[in-house]
Amino acid sequence: MMTPCGLLTDRQWPVPLKSVSVSLSINEFVTGVSATLNYENEQEVPLEAAFIFPMDEDSAVYSFEALVDGKKIVAELQDKIKAHTIYENAISQGHQAFLLEEDVSSRDVFSCNVGNLQPGAKVALTLRYVQELSLEADGALRFVLPTVLNPRYQLPGCSQDSCLNRKTPIVPLEDLPYTLSMVATITSQHGIEKVQSNCPLSPTEYLGDDKTSAQVSLADGHKYDQDVELLIYYSEVHTPSVAVEMGMPETKPGCLLKDPFAMVSFYPNIPETQPPNTCGEFIFLMDRSGSMESFLSSQSKSQPRIEAAKETLILLLKSLPVGCYFNIYGFGSTYEAFFPESVEYTQQTMEEALGRVKHIRADLGGTEILAPLQNIYRAPSIPGHPLQLFIFTDGEVSDTVTVIKEVETNRQKHRCFSFGIGEGASTSLIKGIALASRGTSEFITGKDRMQSKVLRTLKHSLQPVVEDVSVSWDLPPGLSAKMLSPEPTVIFKGQRLIVYAQLMGVMPPEETTGKVCLKYAFQDKSFEDKVTFSLQPKPDANLTIHRLAAKSFIQTKDMGLMETPASYKSKVLNISRESGVISSFTAFIAINKELKKPVQGPLTYMDIPRPILLRRLQGSGFPFSSNFGSALPRRSAAYCASMTYLEYDYCSNYASVNRKSLNRLAIRENHLIQLISLQNANGSWDLNEDLAKALDVSLKDMMAAHPAELVDPSAWATILAVIWLNSNVKDLKCEWELLERKAVAWIRIRAGSTTQALVKAANTLLKSSVNPAIFAF
Repeated sequence: MMTPCGLLTDRQWPVPLKSVSVSLSINEFVTGVSATLNYENEQEVPLEAAFIFPMDEDSAVYSFEALVDGKKIVAELQDKIKAHTIYENAISQGHQAFLLEEDVSSRDVFSCNVGNLQPGAKVALTLRYVQELSLEADGALRFVLPTVLNPRYQLPGCSQDSCLNRKTPIVPLEDLPYTLSMVATITSQHGIEKVQSNCPLSPTEYLGDDKTSAQVSLADGHKYDQDVELLIYYSEVHTPSVAVEMGMPETKPGCLLKDPFAMVSFYPNIPETQPPNTCGEFIFLMDRSGSMESFLSSQSKSQPRIEAAKETLILLLKSLPVGCYFNIYGFGSTYEAFFPESVEYTQQTMEEALGRVKHIRADLGGTEILAPLQNIYRAPSIPGHPLQLFIFTDGEVSDTVTVIKEVETNRQKHRCFSFGIGEGASTSLIKGIALASRGTSEFITGKDRMQSKVLRTLKHSLQPVVEDVSVSWDLPPGLSAKMLSPEPTVIFKGQRLIVYAQLMGVMPPEETTGKVCLKYAFQDKSFEDKVTFSLQPKPDANLTIHRLAAKSFIQTKDMGLMETPASYKSKVLNISRESGVISSFTAFIAINKELKKPVQGPLTYMDIPRPILLRRLQGSGFPFSSNFGSALPRRSAAYCASMTYLEYDYCSNYASVNRKSLNRLAIRENHLIQLISLQNANGSWDLNEDLAKALDVSLKDMMAAHPAELVDPSAWATILAVIWLNSNVKDLKCEWELLERKAVAWIRIRAGSTTQALVKAANTLLKSSVNPAIFAF
């Protein structure tokens, strides 16, 4: 969960943080997290220790406590300004004090101060939070324990109150003085098929014969060089469900925790449709800051972020529909656009853009996204072409609150689809801008192909808009539902929809049920999804659903300590204090009043270091330790940045690799990129030597097999390309499905009734057996 970050004192005393232990309790698609940080002051002077750590944007932090010499001290959630005053006063009076708060500039970074840690003292700090698990395209539920906190690029004039302003040194991984352990207990009524991770795990231990409960743990020796990711596969994840949780009837009337709460999960079955002929203005905003030279992850042969982004841009350009408008921006400390304004998608503009994509480098300095966003929003709208904005960034910025506010202000002009690239991408920025504009967000690390996630999102953006979305309740007399999360306005195919409601009134006797209905209109047709559920709430000591509901409300209203409108501030503050869920206006404060040793002069101040990430390329703008000269690439960063992914494989592990050792998957994917780069804007391919190389056949054989009496060379080339895609990379269809649609539409016009004979000839040449029916839709 935490890569603490900060300054070591000049004397390089032993760091007081000794270990971090994390316990996960995952139930269906919700997880509860308990993280304990163990401290010991081995010095002869009292300390004030401080650290900062990352956490997912969606985390609802609701508990913070300290165990000091066997005594538990539970923190209170207070107004942030008041909490700071209490903390300073406590320290000055000789008490021990603990403060936990969100950073003022980014809601996915937290800071903690441990004040007056006496010589020889041992303290265990425990914080708890709950979080929804995101749903992946393959049905996996994804949990991430952030352990990478990248340096955030600092803007001139950035808030000096931000903990991100600290000038943070880094230490080699083997010198990191604290360890991480993690145990996860998983339960699901549907059965647990498997658990996967990007980090070594212990073997999955099933706790029963029905496989509804399992336990896994992080293998010993984890280094803070990558986030810990769990992928959990249940037997069934797409079933709509409602969970009702008992409140705390003994609390005062009007308190958020008093009434039962319902958590509703829908999986709308939106029909598949063909995209319209003209479907928008597409702007791709690409991070070109120095950090984009880094690798996607610390894994061996991980692709550089900028190279993955370039391949993705090629796929996007080839997949756009004829008649739309597009533009590409690169941003860093400055920004530049391919075209002065968005241009119509034609063969000429596509080729010009592709030529410029090949020369993209991570050479624009820092990460300043606000200026290009404002430039995009100032441009006039194109009638009949709604703006769809795709943002690609590793998220290493410090002004996330300001950026999210800018997107929120312009939410009526566009939808924003955001992609966090690499370990440590800011979840606050990536999720925040998507939520503010009714778009979606994705995170791409070393194990992912960026192309599949981005093309799936493009496909969603091309679908007709789902309209008239509403949620209605059918409950017994005397009982009503009050929505705490905002009603949805946009639904995408394959997307899970979660809403929270407070059940107010008299709960009925046993065996009574209620109904909740999701209604929406799609292409002039009405749809309904209904779920019947029991009205007997289940107790939960952690009030998980209540906390998640409060977090859902806070996320929609809380724009930061200085940015939130006054009309929202009081609501956020009240919900935060009633639910116990931290916000930008509140902080946890705990005081140990039994410690009354007067402070002799100022406390020695110490921040906790963070580790160096070995697989960051030179030239990224972040320092390398001088101890790692031998670990740097043998070839220059500029050379590596100029290579394709396939060529880069030769440079991975910083050694030459024999071509025969390249795995077949990399070669196959490289052929796919080559083939896609040759497609014309209208969906066709040309019959030439380049196509022959991509298909791994000779041009002579292609020409000899061409049924010239049936079709012209371009149509024959297009048939061959589509057949090759379906025969060789069918498992990657999500990446080329849209460009195949263009090709098939073009073929139907050019080949007509001869298609079946052409497919037979193409299958013979390519030694495949693709069904001609693929050209029928």
